[in-house]
Amino acid sequence: MFQSAVALAAMSLLTGTNADLQTCSTNSGYSCASSSTTPTCCFNYPGGALLQTQFWDTSPSTGPSTSWTIHGLWPDNCDGTYESSCDSSRAYTNITDILQTQGRDDLLDYMDEYWVDINGDNESFWAHEWGKHGTCINTIDPDCYQGYTAQEEVGDFFEKVVDLFKGLDTYKALAAAGITPSTSKTYTLSAIQSALTEMHGASVYLGCSSGKLNQVWYFYNVQGNAIDGSYKAVKTLTNSGCPSTGIKYVPK
Repeated sequence: MFQSAVALAAMSLLTGTNADLQTCSTNSGYSCASSSTTPTCCFNYPGGALLQTQFWDTSPSTGPSTSWTIHGLWPDNCDGTYESSCDSSRAYTNITDILQTQGRDDLLDYMDEYWVDINGDNESFWAHEWGKHGTCINTIDPDCYQGYTAQEEVGDFFEKVVDLFKGLDTYKALAAAGITPSTSKTYTLSAIQSALTEMHGASVYLGCSSGKLNQVWYFYNVQGNAIDGSYKAVKTLTNSGCPSTGIKYVPK
């Protein structure tokens, strides 16, 4: 039941957000799976793999005690390498103002709960994620919009990251496999990987610090643009940074 519910939710989330972007053919190939090296408004390149990344912060704790939190959405060059900070002219630092101007108050409220900075400076965290990663997603460049309005792509980016995150409930997927936060229990890498692979449909990157689970990255290839294109789960391009056994998953 859990897997079916997640799969249905993911399907509904990954089909589009009705952005004002140029229409893309449904016959176009998925990013990373094509020999094309030409970036277009309908083909993500060179950052053809998109990673929805999450945190489990416990020192200090961030976000709800029964949920992971958002790290970001990162374009990867299909091989584990990536470009960053691709357009300094669009490295906006007033994310809250932009979202409020666009009438995305509900999105902003959600981000304040689930996309939180470990030092309490959410605004700087969001600006960092947009400037470093969002500006490198070529299919949301201003030229890709029809009737573009200033900073339209910024709101679309944050909305898409949140939509993806809502379809990837890491806490629930682990709990369904009997993997819950504990001060005494430890878990194996294979058990954690299996639980999240079952939800996502492909293997994920798992990160640990001092043997404590604290990160997960979900990899996708995209057909069409990054906002209303079709997302397909693909296996991790990066080896997990956790030990094979004795992994701690401590409570917030």
